Amino acid sequence: MGEAAEWEPVPRFRTFELVLARIEEQILAGSLRVGDRLPPERELVELLGVSRAAVREALRVLEAQGVLRSKVGTGPSSGSVITAMPSAGLTQLLRLHIALANFPFDDVVESRATLESASARLAAGRATEEDLARMRAELARMDEPGLSRERFNDHDTAFHVAVAEAGGNRLMADMTVAVRNAVRHTLLGAFHRIGDWEAVAARLRAEHHAIYDAVAARDGERAGRLVEEHIRDFHRDVVGAAGEDGPAGPR
Repeated sequence: MGEAAEWEPVPRFRTFELVLARIEEQILAGSLRVGDRLPPERELVELLGVSRAAVREALRVLEAQGVLRSKVGTGPSSGSVITAMPSAGLTQLLRLHIALANFPFDDVVESRATLESASARLAAGRATEEDLARMRAELARMDEPGLSRERFNDHDTAFHVAVAEAGGNRLMADMTVAVRNAVRHTLLGAFHRIGDWEAVAARLRAEHHAIYDAVAARDGERAGRLVEEHIRDFHRDVVGAAGEDGPAGPR
């Protein structure tokens, strides 16, 4: 359990957002940690000097963000408990923010290249046999003849995610997943605009295999360089040539 939280009444203007701010302050200060239980709704109403509706709305927002887990009942295990945000919750929030922000195309490419090249270097030093097997499985699926562009894109994404997760840095892996998912429609749109798809697919397969070989050989510098070149060249030669200019892309 963390240290005893200190609660102060909040002004009545924009009440539920200020309730959120008070709870966030306790988390950032370390007074509330994963596994700690918030005071009951009635007590929060009294401590913060707000309506029960404002408290409930703030708790609903935190639950939707994955920060709180609500346990129904009246026993000691009931109430709202601080929980670690699952990776899926974090990546979903990041994915939506990236898509809605409509970042410049070059910013997204730069972020992907930086994140994924760093993850590949880490993966070369940390990948387990299970991680390598997961990468090989995605490579084998991409090598299947007659694979649709949609399925190729899915396995392409899964390969990049497998490399990122093999690096062992959860934050970098989650950010990689979020950015990759945010540009999924852009990549798929580019795939559908490619005239000589088989030639492009063959190039991408070869580059993916080379990345895998570097990771499996524990050559971090080569793995990082190959991933960075793969991402930058692909976006310049394939996505840019297809006329895509942003992470949101055609829907």
